[in-house]
Amino acid sequence: MARILIVDDHPLVRTGFAQLIGDTHDLEVCGEAGSMSDGLELAISLKPDLAIIDLSLAGGSGLDLIEHIRARDPDILMLVASMHDEELYAERVLAAGARGYVNKQEAQDKIIQAIRRVLNGKVYLSDRMTERMISGIVDGKSEKRDIDTLSNRELQVFELIGQGIPTGKMAEHLNLSVKTIETYQAHIKKKLGLSSAHELTYRAVRWVIEEGS
Repeated sequence: MARILIVDDHPLVRTGFAQLIGDTHDLEVCGEAGSMSDGLELAISLKPDLAIIDLSLAGGSGLDLIEHIRARDPDILMLVASMHDEELYAERVLAAGARGYVNKQEAQDKIIQAIRRVLNGKVYLSDRMTERMISGIVDGKSEKRDIDTLSNRELQVFELIGQGIPTGKMAEHLNLSVKTIETYQAHIKKKLGLSSAHELTYRAVRWVIEEGS
C-alpha cells in the first residue's frame, strides 16, 4: 500500500482526507501534521510515498515545506491541496517540487484521483489549468497578471498584509526581521505600481477577499 502523509493546519480537513484515503484498498495514512516544522519532521522520519500539503500552515508556508522536503528527500512525492487560486499557485508549486495541485473545493471528488496520478509518475492539475499552461507554451508566451510577478516570499507578505497582520507579527511568523519585511513591502509596491502603504493595504485586502470568495 502507498503511504500518505497529510500536512494541513485544519484538523477537520486532515480527518476528511484520512477518511477518503482510508476507504481505498491501496492507500493508507502514515501520519498527520498541522505545521511546517512537524510536517518536515514527519516527512523525514516516516519517508511517505506521497505528502499532501496545504499552502497555508502554522509556522510557515507550504511552498517552503515543499522545497525543504525536496532538498532533504527528493524521493518523496508531493501534492498540494489548497483553497488558493490554482492559476496563481500551480506553476509555483510545480517549480518548488510538488507534482500536482488540487483545489480544496474539488478535493472530495478529486483527491484520490490526484494521489494515484502523482504516484504513477504523472502531474495532476485541473483541466482548466492544464489547458492554460499548454496554451502558454503553444503561444510562446505566458500571460501574467501583475500578482504573478511577485516572488513566492513577496506573495506571502502580500497575503499577510491583506489579512491585516502587523509588520512585527509578520516578521515573527515568517522568521524574518522587520527591516526585511519592509524591504519586501517596498518591492511589492514597485511591482504592483503602488505609491503608498495605504494603496498596498487596500490592494492586498481586496485580493484576499476575492481569493476567499
